This record gives sequence, structure tokens and C-alpha cells, in this order.
Amino acid sequence: MTDAPQPSTIAHRTAHGRALVAVLAAALGVGIAGCASTPTPPTRALQAAETAITHAEQARVADYASPELGQAREQLAAARSAVQEERMGAAQQLAEQSRASAELATARAEVLKAQAVNNEMRSSTETLKQEMQRNTGAQQ
Repeated sequence: MTDAPQPSTIAHRTAHGRALVAVLAAALGVGIAGCASTPTPPTRALQAAETAITHAEQARVADYASPELGQAREQLAAARSAVQEERMGAAQQLAEQSRASAELATARAEVLKAQAVNNEMRSSTETLKQEMQRNTGAQQ
């Protein structure tokens, strides 16, 4: 009755240990390779910013909200520069800010356009009221 491991058991454990070391080494290699790879640019955020700026330009936002649209363009350019410098986190943030600025410009332009229409309608209404008062006064 010996408690000493049999030679076949020792060989089995050694082979198991080698396999475990090989798996750990492979996992470590994959992990290091993943850290060393080039980060991917925030393509969706950049495209969303470009689309928002294009939409704003087509809606003639620059006539009403030029500073905001200019800011959106500058932020998009900064995002592209950040991609070139492989600062993908900054690129993502700048692209999202650019999209938000373009959407703000569009919203502000719509408000200003609506105010201009409202002011014109108010002026026309006032003119009509004055005209009616003159006509009514002339008939009496």
C-alpha cells in the first residue's frame, strides 16, 4: 500500500501542467496583441456629425445660426485630427459634440425662421387693422 503516485499518474499530471501553461501563454499573447493593436476610429460618430452638418447646410441654417454651424464644422475637423493622431476617445467625443452643435444650429435656425414669420404676420395683421379703421372711419 503505497501512497506514492504511480509513474503514469506523474506523467499525466506533467502533461496536464504543460497544456495549462500553453493555454495561459496563448491567452496572454492574445491579450497583449489586443492591447497593441491600433484602436478603431469612431466611424459612426464621424458619419453622424457629417450628416448633421450636411442637413444643416441644406436647410440654410447658416443664414440664421452661423456661429453654431461653424462650431460644428470646427469640432468635426478636430475629430478628424484626433483620428490621425490615434486619439480615438477624443475623436469620439469631438464627433459627438459636432453632431450636437449641428443639431443645435438646425433647431435654432428653425426657431428664428418661425419668429421671422410670426413677426411678419403680426405686422400684416396690424396693417390690415389700420386699413379697416380708415375704411370704417371714411364710411361714417
